[in-house]
Amino acid sequence: MQNFIQIKRIEPGKKPVNERVNSYEEIYNLYKSDEAASQAGRCVQCGDPYCHTRCPLHNYIPFWLKAVNEGDLQKAFYLSNESSPFPEIMGRVCPQDRLCEGACTLNDGYGAVTIGSIEKFITEEGFKKGFEVNFKPIKNDKKVAVIGSGPAGLSVATFLLRAGIAVDVYEKEKRAGGLLTYGIPNFKLDKSVVQRRVDMLIKNGMNLITQTTVGKDISFDEIYEKYDAIFVGVGAKKSRMPGIENENAKNAYPAMKFLVNIQNKLFGEKCDIDVNEKKVLVIGGGDTAMDCVRTAIREKALKVSCAYRRDEKSMPGSKKEFYNAKEEGAKFIFNATPKRVIVNENNEVIGVEMLKTEIKDKKVQIIPNSEFIIECDVVIFALGFSHQKLEFLEKYVEFDKWGAIKVDKNYQTKDKKIFAGGDAIRGADLVVTAARDGREAAKAIYNLLS
Repeated sequence: MQNFIQIKRIEPGKKPVNERVNSYEEIYNLYKSDEAASQAGRCVQCGDPYCHTRCPLHNYIPFWLKAVNEGDLQKAFYLSNESSPFPEIMGRVCPQDRLCEGACTLNDGYGAVTIGSIEKFITEEGFKKGFEVNFKPIKNDKKVAVIGSGPAGLSVATFLLRAGIAVDVYEKEKRAGGLLTYGIPNFKLDKSVVQRRVDMLIKNGMNLITQTTVGKDISFDEIYEKYDAIFVGVGAKKSRMPGIENENAKNAYPAMKFLVNIQNKLFGEKCDIDVNEKKVLVIGGGDTAMDCVRTAIREKALKVSCAYRRDEKSMPGSKKEFYNAKEEGAKFIFNATPKRVIVNENNEVIGVEMLKTEIKDKKVQIIPNSEFIIECDVVIFALGFSHQKLEFLEKYVEFDKWGAIKVDKNYQTKDKKIFAGGDAIRGADLVVTAARDGREAAKAIYNLLS
């Protein structure tokens, strides 16, 4: 270990740009065993590891890095999977530059250890070698209902099943995974990776009930009477819109509608959006905006631009996703905010009138009389998400002023039988935060039922 002076930070290779823009395959290669061991050996093995404390899951990062460096993949596999419900997914989608790698001591002059890529390697290589995550047999007649099969729902199901408690998961879509399946593009997270985890949970006792909307296809009252505890893990999927003229014009879309439609197309199902040979403008600066930009490029848009109201250094998403979008041909317009969508006589988008902005006292200020026009055929708003109204829960739980479910430190609502986590309690957040909520809620549910 501590070979950071002799060994430089080397990330896994990426597919060439001209190859990856013509495919939805994941763009990053997997480390080979010797590469992973070498990069893991750069770890300083800090006495107080900042990577561990910055990780929402508090993963045992230095320990499994040491195991990889020493060639003990099995130990690394079990350590990695002990605290995380799906480390191979986290290694792909976590913004490591803002979390574990961002906190790495080696950032000061040497380059952080490539924690995310090694995390992905450990479980992928472990699965190849036949390693399995430990699950206990269902040991009693207690049963938990999980509403929503996104990151929080799959996480709580994972840790409850590992404790021997039966779980029924209700999902309104055809496939489990929530954001992992429908919101994160394949080039970042291949859907076979998500399905493998879902299949693992089903094999170990999870009952997955798809195409079932709670409050419509089944009443919450019925679920409440049937189960010993309930976890609500629905996402915050309501798209935020800018509130400008013509924002609902033809070919103007919220980000999630665009991403879900394209994912349905890749599943061989109905898709109502076509950006082929069209000029696309994405408005927003986070990871969802980058997902939209990079998806439009793969859908053969004529030109793809992205407008953000702040400057480049203020972009809230992962730096690597921004760089990947630039490499793939996206054009960026900074310090610009939309004023109105311009339409033709058929109410079709033909452009967006923008206003220039500047940052004063850390706030975005519009520059007067600075209007300019960006011509486009499609505009996609990637401005974040808020809570949808959960009417079926209104008589059971309390909501805050933003529509989030109120919970205590144990993820319990005012009804001690009902728990919640992920975006349902905090708004749109990270996959890793939702996974942490699910794990901690599972512990509280286990204590309730024991």
